[in-house]
Amino acid sequence: MCNNWSLKWQLSTAALLIPLALSGCAGQRITDNLGIVVERAAGHVVVVDIKRSARLARIGGLGDLSHASVVYSPDQRYAFIFGRDGGLSKIDILNRRVVARIIQAGNSIGGAISKDGRWVAVANYKPGGVRIFSADSLQPVADIPATFDGGRRSRVVGLVDAPGSRFVFTLYDAGEIWVADLHASTKPVIRKFRNIGRQPYDALITPDGRYYIAGLFGEDGLALLDLHNLDAGVKRILGGYGRGQRKLPVYKMPHLEGWAEAGDHLFIPAVGDHAVLVVDRSNWQEVARIPVHGQPVFVMASPDGRQVWVNFAYPRNDTVQVINVATRKIVRELKPGKAVLHMAFESQKKRVWISVRDEDRVDVYDTTSFKRLASLPVDKPSGIFFTSRASEIGL
Repeated sequence: MCNNWSLKWQLSTAALLIPLALSGCAGQRITDNLGIVVERAAGHVVVVDIKRSARLARIGGLGDLSHASVVYSPDQRYAFIFGRDGGLSKIDILNRRVVARIIQAGNSIGGAISKDGRWVAVANYKPGGVRIFSADSLQPVADIPATFDGGRRSRVVGLVDAPGSRFVFTLYDAGEIWVADLHASTKPVIRKFRNIGRQPYDALITPDGRYYIAGLFGEDGLALLDLHNLDAGVKRILGGYGRGQRKLPVYKMPHLEGWAEAGDHLFIPAVGDHAVLVVDRSNWQEVARIPVHGQPVFVMASPDGRQVWVNFAYPRNDTVQVINVATRKIVRELKPGKAVLHMAFESQKKRVWISVRDEDRVDVYDTTSFKRLASLPVDKPSGIFFTSRASEIGL
């Protein structure tokens, strides 16, 4: 059985013993208790101890983190940080230091790491395209220009990793989805799907790795690609979903990565509407619409799938609402403070972390009692990324 002394000893050992530390006790990695909070204005990240709700270190020199996201290596030791300035940084989360950093583009919007941990891909606005790097050294591996219409470059969004050493992404300006396959070599084989809809602004991959879904800002509906059957092409779903017909002001686009899957249903944020939509995954049809406090940004399920937590766009971004999945009713409303940007659930305990940007802190709440258990001072916090829930992203 693990004890505090052994954990502290492993964390303080020299690099020679780090592989032992990574194995943890009783099959649990020490890194399971670690996470990163982005300080979006300062160009720093804060390494946190999830179990103790405590700060461990502050790491700087990371550039523009105003739209930063983080992914982890499969062993959870390294965090890869994608900055808005085109910076790609690799952090050793155990030694709490930057081990490599490059400026790979003029303006980037997130990235992904392959399932086997070999490749890191970055989605770029400027120049439009995807660049792929070795996760070990950050040496360039491939450059995929997002060209269309006779050589124009499109901004790339919605980059995800998919099974089989593939990366999938959308071209905002071109209205296309591309699949880059690297399973055979470092020269990607590209499969292109055109005319998927106007202005695909974001995308997600379902937890089972099968479906890639792109949201469309320029018209109603979503574009769905079955990664198990690419020959079937792109299918349009949820024709009533989107910006096109409502013509309402959209203060902040919802993030498709924050969709919640609970049982056989998806809980998704309505675009430009004060509602959360409930979608049956068996037929991709809307089955319910839940009125909420404002325009939802993140709609996130608790690990047990019993609750869905929702935060909101400006000017109603001081509030979080909790939906009971079984009843589809709002059971609690919290007021953490000004500019709630992101939420992250602990995988082991019934607790959720909430970043409150304009009040310079991160709060930890109990998801049963809804009591605030702790607050950590963090400078303009935004995304919260736990190693044990590494698929979550934020802004």
